[in-house]
Amino acid sequence: MATPTFDQLLKAGCHFGHLKRKWNPAMAPYIFMERNGIHIIDLYKTAAKLEDAANALKQIAKSGKKVLFVATKKQAKEVIADKAKSVNMPYVIERWPGGMLTNFPTIRKAVKKMTTIDKMEKDGTFDNLSKREKLQITRQRAKLEKNLGSIADLGRLPSALFVVDVMKEHIAVAEANRLGIPVFAIVDTNSNPENVDFVIPANDDSSDSINLILESLTAAMAEGLEERKVEKADAAEEKDENEAPAPGKRRRVRRNEQPAEAAAEVEVKEEVKEEVKE
Repeated sequence: MATPTFDQLLKAGCHFGHLKRKWNPAMAPYIFMERNGIHIIDLYKTAAKLEDAANALKQIAKSGKKVLFVATKKQAKEVIADKAKSVNMPYVIERWPGGMLTNFPTIRKAVKKMTTIDKMEKDGTFDNLSKREKLQITRQRAKLEKNLGSIADLGRLPSALFVVDVMKEHIAVAEANRLGIPVFAIVDTNSNPENVDFVIPANDDSSDSINLILESLTAAMAEGLEERKVEKADAAEEKDENEAPAPGKRRRVRRNEQPAEAAAEVEVKEEVKEEVKE
C-alpha cells in the first residue's frame, strides 16, 4: 500500500479548492494559501490524512466488514462503481434512498422483491402472467436494480461510509452520524468537515483527483482482504493439524462399543421384534 506522493496529488489537481467567497471556515486548517481568488489545499496534510484513512479502511476490510461507497455526482459515479467492485464492496451512485441506513429493514424488503421476481422467472410463474402484468413487474425489477442492485449483497448495516462531496450527500452523512457509523470523505474547501470522522481534504470535483484517492484507499482494502484470506487459510491448516491423530497411535475400540448410528439401528430392530412377538 503506497500513499500517493506530493507530485502525484499535485498532477491530479487535488490541491484546487473552491472560490474564496464560497469557503467554509472550518476547513481553514487544511488550506495552504489563496491564489486568484481560489483556495489552495495543503497537499502535505492531504497525504497524511489519506494515509490515516487507508490504514483504517484496511483494518475494516481485514475484519471482513463492509464499507458503503456513496457518490451521486457525475464526475464520481463511474470511478466509485469501478473501485468499489474491485474490492467487492457495496456502493450507491444513483439517488440516495432516504432512510437507507436509518430504515434499513425496509430497504432489505425492496432488495428481496428483486430476488422474488428472479425466482418467478426461473420457476415458470412469470409465464402464467398476462402481458400487462409481465410488463409492470419487469419495469419494477429494472427500477429496483438501478437504485438498489449495487447493495443487493449488503445483508446488514455497513461498518463505515465513504463519501465524495459531503454537501451533496449530506443526508447519507446525517444518517451515518445518527447510527454511529464512521464516515470517511473527500472534503473540499466549501464543505463542513465536522461530521466526518476521517477527513481527506482534496478537490472533490475533479475525476482525476477522486480516482487517485480512491485508488490508494481500495489498494489498502485489497491488502486487508488478502491478509484475511491468508490468516483464514493458516487457521484452517492449524485446525486440521490439531485434529489429526498422532502417527503410530490408534484409538482402542472396546468390544461392546458401536458407532452411534449402528447402535440406534440395533435399538430400532429390537423394538420391531418386541412388537412382532406381542
